[in-house]
Order: sequence, then structure tokens, then C-alpha cells
Amino acid sequence: MERDYFKYFRGKPVESFSFSDIIYEKKDGVATITINRPEVYNAYSTLALEEMIVAFRDASWDDGIHAVVLTGAGYISFCTGGDVKEYQENYTKRPRDFWKWMGLFNMAHELFRNIGKPTIARLNGMTVGGGNEWNIEADIAIAASHVRIRQVGTSVGSVAAGGSTQILPIMVGDRRAREILLTNDWIDAKTALHWGLVNRVVPSVKKDGKFLEDHTWAEAEKAIKGVDGYSIDLSLLDEEVRRWCDKFREKFPECTRYTRQQLNFWKDLVWHLTVGHARDWLSIHFSSWEPWEGMTAFVEKRKVDYELIRRKAAEGKSSEFIWGPPSKNCNTCGAKGIPEEFTYCGVCGKKLE
Repeated sequence: MERDYFKYFRGKPVESFSFSDIIYEKKDGVATITINRPEVYNAYSTLALEEMIVAFRDASWDDGIHAVVLTGAGYISFCTGGDVKEYQENYTKRPRDFWKWMGLFNMAHELFRNIGKPTIARLNGMTVGGGNEWNIEADIAIAASHVRIRQVGTSVGSVAAGGSTQILPIMVGDRRAREILLTNDWIDAKTALHWGLVNRVVPSVKKDGKFLEDHTWAEAEKAIKGVDGYSIDLSLLDEEVRRWCDKFREKFPECTRYTRQQLNFWKDLVWHLTVGHARDWLSIHFSSWEPWEGMTAFVEKRKVDYELIRRKAAEGKSSEFIWGPPSKNCNTCGAKGIPEEFTYCGVCGKKLE
């Protein structure tokens, strides 16, 4: 009996997948992956990355798919990057595990970039941190007019080296990339279009049932909250995404695949030259004070104490370790490697000399 080994390289019915952190749909030749964690503004968990990898691979192998759309659930957020609570609970305690996590992150991004079909980022809400890294990985980005984009690495104790530090200079130019990454300022949809962060912006804010062709951020906030006659409507966003998917249907798949491969040259080059280094440095950095303070402040919903860390360094004290480097020893019990600023031994409780 002859076996059809090639069946493993064909797409599967969506019913055969059991996902919890994403929604996977295939319809009319379009595969849509939706990050489905609206309760945390569609921040991706480890499980979400694992599920995205499976969905990306299926979309890549399914010859009936001619376009892939990545989006987020609801209208408040496209994606806000990795789950900071997960980072704070796990990787500030076990930095080595972040190295493992970033291997999964890298795999998901490389699958998405090399999926072999045109990809569209359907930006349905705020696009923050690692969410913008998914945006810049896509071939095309279509944004609703209430979308705002922001990088946050230097504000939360991290570095946006999962694509942003590498690709943003290629995409928007060196000066604008530095502005985005060093200030972490918000970028509205119109500015994102002007800078080349997105391809199109479509109206999404309504007042008394009518789309506003132009609006302020204050009006967008009212629409997001659904007050004073304002509302969010993503129907034009969906129409525009469908229009682009239809464009891709009318192109040869093999020529499209190789065109993408050629277009990916600069992304691939800078990614492979830097991401391994970033993976190791970010893992080691998780053992330092900056990510602990930034991510704990985020989880505790308080202001980050940036000045404390700067003051410690200016005074000649440690700005890397919360209680100073492990430089003291206890003469009573013999414990070694006690933090420099400890007055008493953490093992026997005796006062340190």
C-alpha cells in the first residue's frame, strides 16, 4: 500500500486544532491568526507563542492559502508584546529560562517572516512593544485610525532587540528609529503612516453613527470608552484587509514567495547577525535591578523609580544589584556572598562586621 507522505505538508482543517490563547480561522484562501487575550491587552503568553508557531506552519503548508492576517481580539489592542507579569514572576527569578523563552519567540518570528505567503498586520488597537515587532515583521500593515504605536523597552527594564532595534532603522530611518526606541513616545496612526510604519490608515472612530475622517486622540479615547455618542467600528478596516487579500489572490504563488524571500534580505541579515547576541544578553540582564524594578512596578501599577537606580550609580554604589554585589561574608556562620548593603546575615541573623 502506497503511503501519501506529502499529506503531512498540507494544511489541516481548523477544527483539528485546539487553541486557547489564539483564534485560528481559514476562509476564502485567507488564514487569520488572532491573539485572543483581551484581558491583558493581547499580550502574548508562552502558550500563545507555541500556538502561533503551529498556526503559522499550517498556513505556510496549506496550498489553498494565499494570504495570512495577524490581528488581536477586540478593538482596544492589537498586541502589547510579551506578558510582563509572566516575565516578572518567572524570568527575574530564573533568567536562564528567558533564554529558553526567547528561543520560542525567535522561532515564531522566523516562521512568520518566512511563511511563503503575503502577511498583513491588521492593527485593530494599540500596538506596543513586541506587538510592534509583529507589525514590522508583516509585509503590509493596515491600521484603524484610533491605533497608537509605541516601544517600551527602556521604560520597563528591557531592550527591544526582538526585531525593533534591528528592523526599525531599515523601515523608518535611523533618526526616527532612535526617537521611537529611546523616548518610548506614542505614535498616532497618521504619523505612523507618514513614517512608513503602516501602509494604510482607515477610519474607525464614529460620532453619532458617522465615521470621522479626522479626529483627535481625545475623541478616539471617547470612542474606545463608548461615551458621548462616540464608538469604534472596524468594518472599514476589515474591508481594506479583504481588498489587500484579494490583490494577493491575483498573483502567482511561486513568484510571490520568491519576491518575499528577496525582500526579506535586509531583515534576515540584521536579524541573524544580532538576535543570538540579544537572546543571551537579555537573559543575563534579567538578573539585574532594572528589569526587576521596571516589571515589578508594572505589575504593582506604580511609577518606576528611575532616579533611585541613577542615584545609586552616582554615589558609587551598585546600580546592577538591588542590595549591592554579593561581597560580604559572615564571620559567625561562615556564609559567603552576602549582599554588600546587608547589615545582618541572612542565614544566621547575626550582625555583620
